Amino acid sequence: MELDIITIGECLIELSANAKMLDAGCLYKYYGGDALAAGIAASRMGSKVGFITKVGNDPFKDYLLDSWQNEGLDISQVKLADEQNGMYIIGRPSIDEKEILFYRKKIAPTKLSIDDINKEYIESAKMLYLTGITQSLSPSANEAAEYAFKLAKEANILTAYDPNFHPSIVSAETAKENFFRVAPYIDILFMSTKHDAVNILDIDSAENIVKKIWDMGIQTVILKSGEQKCYYTGYNGNIFKTDFYTDDYIDTTCSGDAFNGGFLHAIRQGFTHAEAVKFASIVAGLQAKGIGAIKSIPYKDEVYSIYRSNNG
Repeated sequence: MELDIITIGECLIELSANAKMLDAGCLYKYYGGDALAAGIAASRMGSKVGFITKVGNDPFKDYLLDSWQNEGLDISQVKLADEQNGMYIIGRPSIDEKEILFYRKKIAPTKLSIDDINKEYIESAKMLYLTGITQSLSPSANEAAEYAFKLAKEANILTAYDPNFHPSIVSAETAKENFFRVAPYIDILFMSTKHDAVNILDIDSAENIVKKIWDMGIQTVILKSGEQKCYYTGYNGNIFKTDFYTDDYIDTTCSGDAFNGGFLHAIRQGFTHAEAVKFASIVAGLQAKGIGAIKSIPYKDEVYSIYRSNNG
């Protein structure tokens, strides 16, 4: 099977309520995970996507595997582990307020290792995507991420990476180490100006961030600026700004991941970088209008319809 994109990372059970945890009478079940969210966003746009992870052999196992198959993901490289599946619980009492708890220590995806990376499988894809969250799972997962990138680079497969820095998950120092560990293999870099660039590069100016990344040999940089409600794209010696599709949102959980999946899909389909950012912004904007990380990711027909109406 020839795949458009392979993503590597974790999956967590999502339990959510549209209220404070104190007041929640019940929690709604779904699932999340940053690399998985990007993969499903690309899949819902029409890309053929493979997902590499480890799933806990617990009561959530069949729910996860069945859900991914229903999404059209290739899960031939998903393996079972004796450890349990991870979880996060999120309360959303209002648009501007969010409570979140992570339970992701000693979970199945932490057992990812080089042994789970199949050379022929990686070479079957046109793009490989992973994140700093994937690296943060465990030392063996970090090794697996670097190994997969090496294989992709040797096979001239396009690579994409998002540090996705979260201080509740990893320290700024570790995030910086993880980034520079894989930086030589990155073709496309996604970064937030507020979290990633400031903590990893110690730079907060969009133009200086892009130039720094170019100096490192990374060809394409997409900066997400929530403060300015826009994206800055650096490609082929040019830097251009694209406004968010919308600033009318309900829940931005994983909207950045949805953007990444939409962008990679669009590039794979032959869109220019400027077109791909506009397309991906629609994916992210529609996702943020709904509740839930992956549940609210839009589908192909809606996104393409809006893109075509906005861009002739």
